[in-house]
Amino acid sequence: MVRVWFNHWFSTSYRLIELMKQDNEEEIYVIASNKQIDSVIQKVCDEWYQDSLADGEEYLQYCIDFCREHKIDVFVPRRKMVEISQNRDRFTDIGVKVMVDDYEVIKLLNDKVATYDYLRDCEGLNIPAYRMANTADEFEAAYAELKKDFDQVCVKFVKDEGAMSYRRIIDHVDRFKRLRIYPGAEITYEDYVGALREVERFDDLMVMPYLPGNEISVDCLNTEDGLITIPRFKGSARHEKIVFDENILAMTKTIMERVDLQCPCNIQFRLKDGVPYLLEINTRMSGGLQMTCEAENINIPNIALNKVLGKHIKWSYEPTEKVVSYIEIPKIIR
Repeated sequence: MVRVWFNHWFSTSYRLIELMKQDNEEEIYVIASNKQIDSVIQKVCDEWYQDSLADGEEYLQYCIDFCREHKIDVFVPRRKMVEISQNRDRFTDIGVKVMVDDYEVIKLLNDKVATYDYLRDCEGLNIPAYRMANTADEFEAAYAELKKDFDQVCVKFVKDEGAMSYRRIIDHVDRFKRLRIYPGAEITYEDYVGALREVERFDDLMVMPYLPGNEISVDCLNTEDGLITIPRFKGSARHEKIVFDENILAMTKTIMERVDLQCPCNIQFRLKDGVPYLLEINTRMSGGLQMTCEAENINIPNIALNKVLGKHIKWSYEPTEKVVSYIEIPKIIR
């Protein structure tokens, strides 16, 4: 039996856990914890706990103690992934393998600015323009400079998860129309500047051109048999299209050769005028990985788990275009 722990993952990891447990040789026993005690993930796990609300060193020690107490073989972290990567030796010392890459790589790729700067000289890779701001005046200058060349501008704090701070700056708001629709992430220039001026300085804010085209999400995993790279073209609906676009595949290969990630990851691009630009690199399994696995009949979570355990699982898929979607299935939590 292999005992695996997921800490505070998103709800779509339900299917990732199901896939990981589909092993031909071992019984995969999954324990999960979450800050949300009623998270649906518990319905697919063998054991379930509320995650610690601690932070910093206290949370790291909680993780080490949890692994020791529950005899964890493989830890699949999401919460505090960077800090856990930095302290991976502390888990190795107690016999726990951690599904996370080296700290220097994780630290780099979780900083969008550092990532762009590191990859900017890669041939054939399109990196968006950007400016940094820490004051309202700096934001206004960055905005004015980018508006000379681009129709719209968007912003996001560098330290962010799940694009919570992402906003698209617009020139005008139809206030009556907004009474009928969800406003989303749009905000007027005046409102955004006004909010920034409420503080003297703020954390690093990235100011970039808005990329209006579809998002392309590429699920990746390096293996003995080569690199798994499966691009999903995402639209506004639930269905996504698997398209093995040669340009996207080439850029993904360039990135993976430069950063040398060994655990499952996800590279996101976004189109502008038909040109794909690098958006970000997620150093974990993506929420949409379940779509990729279903479309191409490949079990990436289980392949990745066995790789961490030192076992090689042969894989194959036919690179054919498919459209994949999903349905919601209700689960009674308690």
